[in-house]
Amino acid sequence: MGRQATAKADERRRRKLAKTTVTGSTPATSKSLGATATKPSAVKSATRARAEKSATTETAPKTATRKASGGKKPAKATGKKPAKKPAKAAGKNKTASVIRNAWDHVRGDVSGLSAHPLTTYFLILVSVVLLTGLGLVMVLSASSITSYDGGAGSSFAYFNKQAVFAGVGLVLMYIASRMSLQFCKRTAWFAIIGGLAMQAAVFIPGLGKETKGNANWIGFGGFQIQPSEFLKVALALWLGLILAQKAGKMTSFGHAMIPVVPGVLAAAGLVVAGNDLGTGLVIMAMAIVCLWVGGFPMKYFLLLGGVLAAAVTFFVLSSQNRLDRIQAMLTGHADQSAADTMGQAWQSNHGLFSLASGGWLGVGLGASREKWSWLPEAHNDFIFAIIGEELGLVGTLVVILIFAVLGFGMVRVVMRSNSLMVQVATAGFFALIIGQAGINIGVVTGMLPVIGLPLPFVSYGGSSIIASLLAVGVVLSFARTEPGAEAAIAANRDRLRSSLAVLARKKRK
Repeated sequence: MGRQATAKADERRRRKLAKTTVTGSTPATSKSLGATATKPSAVKSATRARAEKSATTETAPKTATRKASGGKKPAKATGKKPAKKPAKAAGKNKTASVIRNAWDHVRGDVSGLSAHPLTTYFLILVSVVLLTGLGLVMVLSASSITSYDGGAGSSFAYFNKQAVFAGVGLVLMYIASRMSLQFCKRTAWFAIIGGLAMQAAVFIPGLGKETKGNANWIGFGGFQIQPSEFLKVALALWLGLILAQKAGKMTSFGHAMIPVVPGVLAAAGLVVAGNDLGTGLVIMAMAIVCLWVGGFPMKYFLLLGGVLAAAVTFFVLSSQNRLDRIQAMLTGHADQSAADTMGQAWQSNHGLFSLASGGWLGVGLGASREKWSWLPEAHNDFIFAIIGEELGLVGTLVVILIFAVLGFGMVRVVMRSNSLMVQVATAGFFALIIGQAGINIGVVTGMLPVIGLPLPFVSYGGSSIIASLLAVGVVLSFARTEPGAEAAIAANRDRLRSSLAVLARKKRK
């Protein structure tokens, strides 16, 4: 029994040794196995079997590869790395990536700025302040010769008056910007009644004044006021109130027409009766824009538009002076046999001369030649021509750009407001300011006949700049109703107060 157990143990050890040798393990020594030694034949056979298996494994893929390639030996790998892209292409990709990232950042900043509740407010405010400042500079430049030659004895006479008018207008703009929407609603009727009464007062003997053929002024105590400028502001505010109240209710002819159409016709009629068709056209255009935004029924809208167009045609054809202005616009100095360049075409021609002589960058601020009594109304209706002469095409484009930014701010008020009154009234102020600016620039550039309208905020004129700044103040009050605007204004006010307090403490130290 003992010999059989010993034999079985030796057999198990030999099998284990053979298995370990085939798998590549180090054969155990006789001491670890507790036996004297293994047989050499078992080790040799295991080693031979492993070598044959390895040779078979290495040969099979080569044979398969050779068959797949048609019996040819496969090409040896060169060991070279794949070719890199050209450096120029890599540089272009990097530049494009940088530009794309920069554009994404800019777009994100613009989107964030556009969503800020005070963006609209500051777009309008900054644009108006820039235009008013530019207007003061250009009034001084354009009126210096006329002011001195007119007997004032000072080149600053017109400038000093315009600076006072601008100061009054800025104060009124600030006051109007603090008004609430409810206050605007309560005062709209008083504004339109007061505006119509002031406009009717121009026909009172001794009170009404006529200037250059237009009986559109009121004079008292050494001052003159053009009531039509304030009537335009009152009409826009009143139309906003009325159309907001009638929203969805203008189903019948009487309900749609009363009191909108009588109010518009009264305002335009009183102005045109004073022989000021240019201002009357602005009032009509403003009324049409307000009615369109206010949802006036289309059939009545077309009817009113036809009536106003017929009235304008009648007033143009019934006045030889207006016909001559249209003829001067069409012929100008190109056909001197058809138009007297010393007559109707004189002003428009010299306006074009002024623009042409300015070139790209202008002749320099204050160096205009046309303002030496060559161009009539150089500091008033034709101040845009002096801007083109002294500041060049670049200067005129800057002015147009500022007006475009102002108009964009007003459009934002219309689009972002939930109040129909705000939308209609702001649309009216847009037509009043931006539309009048477009007409003035069209007149100076010869695209429209001369109709005597000032460039808002820039031309000389007390009534014009005060009324325009008052209208902007109302629009600013509307912009403050945007969600989050009041809180942002309060935060900025607190920040400014804290900064001033810190500066005051540093100054005391």
